[in-house]
Amino acid sequence: MKLLNKLKLGFLVAVLSVAMLPLQYVVAGEEQRAPPTARTSGTLGPAVMRAISEIQEMMQPEDEEEEPDLAAAKIALDELRERRFERMNDFEKSTLLNFYTNYYLNTEDYPGAIGIFQEMLLIETLRADIRLRTHRSLGQLYASEENWQGSIDNYEEWRRLSETEDEIVYRGLSYAHYQLENFEAAKPYWIDRMELLLADGETLERDDYSYLNGLYFTLEDFESALDLTKTMIVLFDNKTDWQNLSAIYSGLEEDDRGVQALNLYYLKGLMDDDSRYINLAQSLAGLDIPYTGSKILSEGMGKEIVESDEENLTRLAQMYLMASEYEDALDPAIAAAEADETGNGYDTLGYIHYVLHDYEAAAEAFQSAIDKGDLNDRSDTLMFLSRAFLELRDFDAAEEAATDAADAGDERSSKSARDFLRAIDGRRTFYTTINGRKEDAIDFYQPYPPIR
Repeated sequence: MKLLNKLKLGFLVAVLSVAMLPLQYVVAGEEQRAPPTARTSGTLGPAVMRAISEIQEMMQPEDEEEEPDLAAAKIALDELRERRFERMNDFEKSTLLNFYTNYYLNTEDYPGAIGIFQEMLLIETLRADIRLRTHRSLGQLYASEENWQGSIDNYEEWRRLSETEDEIVYRGLSYAHYQLENFEAAKPYWIDRMELLLADGETLERDDYSYLNGLYFTLEDFESALDLTKTMIVLFDNKTDWQNLSAIYSGLEEDDRGVQALNLYYLKGLMDDDSRYINLAQSLAGLDIPYTGSKILSEGMGKEIVESDEENLTRLAQMYLMASEYEDALDPAIAAAEADETGNGYDTLGYIHYVLHDYEAAAEAFQSAIDKGDLNDRSDTLMFLSRAFLELRDFDAAEEAATDAADAGDERSSKSARDFLRAIDGRRTFYTTINGRKEDAIDFYQPYPPIR
């Protein structure tokens, strides 16, 4: 049986145990009608008591192995109501209606239970404790039917009538306001609930804190969320809270602390998703720690958490480049170039070969980039191809590439390319002069003929 039903059953048994003690109106086994004032009496008349006892036996057999006969109980309730309800005193009416709610709750007919509880509230002399329980039950039942305002109204009426507070009422009010998207109104009720539980010596679960933290996030109250998240980390050391810590710092625009929090999350061995591996790696690179970022990204790819696709391979190669780890950048750059549908991957690979002074491999990669096409900056790639050919002293090829760069670029790029053409011509003249002088020197220093 559901918790709410169990609570109602216990409540009904308590009512009956009190109500059946003073049987004032029994004479020689026959019912005596009380004077009119008896309609507000706190007792059950004999006939009503007998009927209620039989109904209770149907609904809660003494033999635990015997199944309740709820259908028969409903028939008996209807018969009793039709036959005697108008003549019942207020306590008899409330008792009968309580059994109706018991039936409806057991059969999970919550609208039926709501109707009976509302009828019970119409009894003017309804006992104060029963009225309180009725409002609280209506708060719960309206919530189960997603009638959030009805739930709020009854919980608030409970608070108006009660001399104490109740954590169930606080919780119900907070949930109902949350469902109505009254997040600011939902917050204080939940805080009051937590404080009430702590005052009573209860232990709060992580879910209690998480709900409040969710409200802070929704309200973008990141300062409060930060304090609460730190508390949750101390209490529970939960993976999600470490994740949230980094997100909160970002929300507060404290990016450095956000990266530190994410790095702690990584160092604790909690990181198991690609987005956070990539985020941490790129964030470290952005903080001028690219080598550490590259190691983290490489680890994620090695664990197959981060996909080794063209985009991530390019990220890894670029981080190695930023760290001036050119040898380490080669393998991911080669893989990225092969996977890239454009020529940009080969352009990056050519640059790595170039800074490693492998000009032949650089020229080959730059040429592959141009052949593949769809470059971000074709003129720039042609210029690097020209520089690689110049280092190889292939002046004609260097001149051709620089000319193409001048044609492909904007005004600034074209000017740079034309200036470089003059540099190529100067370099060609220089090497021609040097080679000529070498030849002259060779001729001048002809060895003497051998002595015979």
